[in-house]
Amino acid sequence: MVTRAPLQAVLFDWDGTLLDSYRADGRAYLRMFRALGILQWDLADLAQHYSPDWHNVYRAAKLPQDRWGEADRLWRQFYAEERPALQPGARHAVQTLARRYRLGLVTGGSAWRVRAQLRSFSLGSYFKVQIFGDEVPRRKPHPAALQIALRRIGCRPAACVYVGDTPEDVQMARRAGVAVVGVLGHSPVPERLRAARPDVLLPTLAELPAWLDRR
Repeated sequence: MVTRAPLQAVLFDWDGTLLDSYRADGRAYLRMFRALGILQWDLADLAQHYSPDWHNVYRAAKLPQDRWGEADRLWRQFYAEERPALQPGARHAVQTLARRYRLGLVTGGSAWRVRAQLRSFSLGSYFKVQIFGDEVPRRKPHPAALQIALRRIGCRPAACVYVGDTPEDVQMARRAGVAVVGVLGHSPVPERLRAARPDVLLPTLAELPAWLDRR
């Protein structure tokens, strides 16, 4: 990764990167699709079409747009029964990096869900800025959410790094002029993440603090 300015801020994706949520997401998706009569989808289909923007998943499943609201309600109902855990090393990484940098959260997840999860894990206070997918005008990979976060945290793109686990994370960061770290071992789409060519690929999030020290 090319260092363009001294690093001041580290911004994180939430689902998949800090939260081990893919299996919970997947179970909720499959239950929702079955409730809507879409019986042919399985986890392999979800992995092929997975996107932080769940409307792209609905399109791939050929769910009519007039049923998206119903799908959202069912997904929330089924996901509420799930209890995803933090990724291994996530708490230590956040606590360690918060002593050195300004931290932010830029997620495609909905505010109602992610805020509740942050409270349950007692992590919310570590993030100086929190941007949620349903509070911005455009979703990933559009750079709007990341650009808003940079303004609120008071950091130039050249002095920031974004950490994510999907190709949409890489594309968003690139469009915002921010260096990006991909966490390969946490990604639901590792080959697509690798093909997106983030500035750095790390096997796990636990390795992030030491890597930033070495750079």
